[in-house]
Amino acid sequence: MTQPDKFLDAEGAAVTLGISRATLYAYVSRGLIQTTGTDEDPRRRLYSIHDIEQLKKRKNVGRRPKEAAANALDFGLPVLSSSVTLIEHGRLFYRGQDALLLAEQASLEDIARLLWDCGEADPFRDPKAEPQGWNDGLLAATESLPLTERCQALMPFVAAGRATAWKRESRRLWPGAAALTRSMAAACLARQPDGRPVHLHLADHWGLDAAGADLIRRALVLQADHELNASAFAVRVTASTGASLGACLNAGLSALSGPRHGGMTSLVELLFDEVEREGDAAEVVETRLRRGDGMPGFGHPLYPDGDPRADGILPHLPADPLTADLLAVMEETAGLRPTCDVALVALRRRLGLPRGSALALFAIARTTGWIAHALEQTEDERLIRPRARYVGPPPG
Repeated sequence: MTQPDKFLDAEGAAVTLGISRATLYAYVSRGLIQTTGTDEDPRRRLYSIHDIEQLKKRKNVGRRPKEAAANALDFGLPVLSSSVTLIEHGRLFYRGQDALLLAEQASLEDIARLLWDCGEADPFRDPKAEPQGWNDGLLAATESLPLTERCQALMPFVAAGRATAWKRESRRLWPGAAALTRSMAAACLARQPDGRPVHLHLADHWGLDAAGADLIRRALVLQADHELNASAFAVRVTASTGASLGACLNAGLSALSGPRHGGMTSLVELLFDEVEREGDAAEVVETRLRRGDGMPGFGHPLYPDGDPRADGILPHLPADPLTADLLAVMEETAGLRPTCDVALVALRRRLGLPRGSALALFAIARTTGWIAHALEQTEDERLIRPRARYVGPPPG
């Protein structure tokens, strides 16, 4: 059913953009503005407010070229060309394939081959893809470190991660990339790697049955990549210098550790704890909003109608009144829907996984996307070096 508050009629859309109806229709034909019919008259078209506002923002930026680059760094205009992932009209695509459809059957290894553009080749079957593991003393010494720091301590000991990607064809790096993916999964668990599909390795470690393993598989597929997010951009900047794949993953892990990125799952955990402790989602949300606190894990700038990654996980989880109440209250009170962070935390709690497993799933899955971006950026052979807009004191 169409939600009127998210759409404008033709006259309102044209006035908002300051254009004629003919130009409005031209924008629609070019795919810049999404339209829908009304419940009363399907022939009458309504126009997406989100798309209109985005188009208006682009037009305004275009009139102020000095601000274009700064705005591009905040969910703004595209700044790099990529064929890895597309986010468009509330949907997520890996090399043109809908991630939600892929999540029905594909494994993380399938997605890795797709994102790395391997064609018919399967680097995970290559003998060079078998990671060698770590010294037991090193594994024990790093076990108590925070997840991202543990991975950063262990991954440099994976031989495949030390080989430079500079002036090497991507296909020659695929077996090493597969070894790094398996090693990242093991490092997140603080155990030795093995050659099984990643979701089965995780399920075995966490003592899950077949249904639980399939939920892990689904979550991994949906987190594999998300276009040019903070960690992917960090990876691409590092790759542009000619650094090794291991160094690129180190950069991705550093960015992931922040509370505005992968660390968001920890804030969502605290929100769930609060709702569980109080036993009243409506009261918790009202108290937080009254204090002016944020609601971590709800509302995503790229998905005004809801995060498809959350939609691909939450309906498949065992029923949970606490989660259901929180989601309903957030949508009714604030008009916000859950992001993937909420979905990962809900999955963690419903499957009884150790605290921190939501971030582990995120890091393991995103390794495949980071590698895809590193490989693509290496082929570009250009250093990413933006300029700063100086706002300090004038030179003396």
